[in-house]
Amino acid sequence: MKIYISIFTALLCFSNMESQEISVADAYRYAIDNTTGTARFRALSGAMGALGGDLSAINVNPAGSAIFANNQVAVTASNFNVKNNSTYFGKQTSDSNNSLEINQAGGVFVFENNNSNSDWKKFSLGLNYENTNNFDNKLYSAGLNPLNSATQYFVNNANGTRLSILEDSFYDELNFVQQQAFLGYRGYLINPLTDDTDNQIYFSNVAATGNFYQENEVVSRGYNGKFNFNFATQYKDNLYLGINLNAHFFDLNKSTSFYEDYDDGINRNANIGIQEFRFNNNTYSYGNGFSLQLGAIAKIATNFRLGLAYESPTWMTLNDELTQSITAYCADCVDGSINNLPVNNINENPGVTNVYEPYNIQTPSKYSGSLAYVFGKKGLISFDYGLKDYSNTSFGPASDPVFKNLNQVIVRDARKQTSEYRVGAEYRIEQVSLRGGYRFEQSPYKNSFTIGNLTSYSGGLGYNFGDTKLDLAYTFAKRDFQEQFLPQGMTDRALINSKNNTVTLTLAFEL
Repeated sequence: MKIYISIFTALLCFSNMESQEISVADAYRYAIDNTTGTARFRALSGAMGALGGDLSAINVNPAGSAIFANNQVAVTASNFNVKNNSTYFGKQTSDSNNSLEINQAGGVFVFENNNSNSDWKKFSLGLNYENTNNFDNKLYSAGLNPLNSATQYFVNNANGTRLSILEDSFYDELNFVQQQAFLGYRGYLINPLTDDTDNQIYFSNVAATGNFYQENEVVSRGYNGKFNFNFATQYKDNLYLGINLNAHFFDLNKSTSFYEDYDDGINRNANIGIQEFRFNNNTYSYGNGFSLQLGAIAKIATNFRLGLAYESPTWMTLNDELTQSITAYCADCVDGSINNLPVNNINENPGVTNVYEPYNIQTPSKYSGSLAYVFGKKGLISFDYGLKDYSNTSFGPASDPVFKNLNQVIVRDARKQTSEYRVGAEYRIEQVSLRGGYRFEQSPYKNSFTIGNLTSYSGGLGYNFGDTKLDLAYTFAKRDFQEQFLPQGMTDRALINSKNNTVTLTLAFEL
């Protein structure tokens, strides 16, 4: 069964999220660039803004399609392997995920101008699809928290809610905050301190005061896809101009399972209160968006090329769906409504999917400058530099006070100007091309702890059969970030060291 909750209820959900930095990180999920696409593009670490002549290079600088001499179609498959090493209160754990997918497919069509008196030599049309971000991932963290129980999350949400609301209502009749209180109360994780009042106070049903063993598992599946329609033209012999109109598609299914049990050496043996519980959440997010890009490439000398590009903000409309459940074991709980019968094994599963009202996210724009030196037919060296202001990331509608507060958090915590460096090199030996690259991207956060800087290395080779090209690339990327298990009540975080290994194969045909 699905229920549709009012915009007020959906905003309450975001109201709870605004106090945690992970909500800002959710916005950055759409804003952070990833080097995806063809094997040649990956092997050069994406440093192709002044080079063009590659379907994925069009995503950096749309003028690049006019560099093509002939029509070309290409398809790319990648194997993504990610390993996440987690440290939580000194305990180290790890998890990994491996996935294979077709991540790029497209073509470019070149039209020569037969009018010899015109300075416009040719124009090109390109159609290309890429998964700009692969969200297939697994995280596992575990450790012994000496102080904080996750039941405080339910206490914080319940305080101020009348006990009669939790006793007499169904889950699907409540707003988000009340739903969290409902789960905590019906799961026997919290108890009322006073009688039914408007200022109701609750407390945890965990007797232990420390040594909380906690686990958090996160499994995500999905992608951020981008389809661009490209137009580019060549003016005289040294200037190329282009534009992209981009359609974005977003689909993410994220499941989290948090587990906690208690062994302080006293209460487990005494069989008092909640001994363990598991809190499950499944979020499905999906939506679409639009952006545009402008670019130019100039041959400033025989061997030098200069590229400039602008990428507009991406305007996205997103939808969220959420399901929740709790299982628990209580040593001495009783059901007061049924003659105080003992309740030990608890399973509170409302069987409801909350469908929230759509909301908007605007990602920041980006400016790029590129320089390349081409050694005739022997090889090349290229360099790309990008600037992005993450403080311009915003939720909407901006007129709503809750979104306004969240946007203020983004402005406060985001780095106003981040730099990205990409360096690539290629050397050709007859039909064989040897390639390598390096990429560095600054954290979107001022503190660089919530999400760290990204460092990436790449290499690859290609073989030119004439009308057919086969390219292979390997990319290694690493980044540290912090994972907060719950939005409030327990703000302890695990430190995640994430390493990504990607192998990419591209087959391209000239038509």
